[in-house]
Amino acid sequence: MNREKRSLEFYLLAIFFILFVLFLYGPLSAILILSFQGPDGGLTFPLNGVSLHWFANLFEKQAVGDFGASFRRSFILGLMVMVVTVVVSLLAGLAFRRRFRGASLLFYATVASLVVPSIIISLGIGVVFQQGGLAPAWYSSAFGAHLTWTLPFGVLIMFAVFNRFSPAYEEAARDLGATSWQTFRYVVLPMIAPSLIGVGLFGFTLSYDEFARTLMTSGTYNTLPLEIYGMTTNVTTPVLYALGTVTTLFSFTIILVALAVMTMLGRRQAKKS
Repeated sequence: MNREKRSLEFYLLAIFFILFVLFLYGPLSAILILSFQGPDGGLTFPLNGVSLHWFANLFEKQAVGDFGASFRRSFILGLMVMVVTVVVSLLAGLAFRRRFRGASLLFYATVASLVVPSIIISLGIGVVFQQGGLAPAWYSSAFGAHLTWTLPFGVLIMFAVFNRFSPAYEEAARDLGATSWQTFRYVVLPMIAPSLIGVGLFGFTLSYDEFARTLMTSGTYNTLPLEIYGMTTNVTTPVLYALGTVTTLFSFTIILVALAVMTMLGRRQAKKS
């Protein structure tokens, strides 16, 4: 049996992919392993025993850092950004299905923040709030800064979704006597629901992990990325690695739940069709 001969490009891409995986997951693996250091272990290899000591230490009062409060702020902020990103992206996708005056200008203004350095946007929003006599806070200025990052992604995703969406489904629903709201509720929304979940996932994860656009806009209280960054210069125990492991597992859990919901909706839609 003759085997197909692999080209040079195949091996080059395979090597590149292996290096990419090692570069991406190597540091995560090191942090995961070091978070299981023994009670007398340090920040580097080799392991001095294996235990869950540093995970338990997360729930104790720390000399520096406030894990619980910063996590709650990041979680609530992520949910706020997720909801607004989904709603605005959906409305923008529906609006841009028809051409209107100024559509191109509005589109480029929306996605322009993707090419502007994040730290510049953070600095600008922080300065505007201070000059306006408003104190920057994670629920106001940071919220707006995060939307400048998540909305362009959400809008681009919905543009792609509606660009492939056939209007024949809506026309059939209207021919059967459905109103505009019924057509959207029972025809359009179920078909684009997996994409909306994807937009929500993008919005939450981008906000939950955002550092640069939060740096100058969070005000007095830190979000979790800022808290972790601040702890890197003060914490000298593997509790920092344990925190990194917990937050990484939390992020993966959110992604897996979203994928499970999207798969379930896709199967349900396939059964109906």
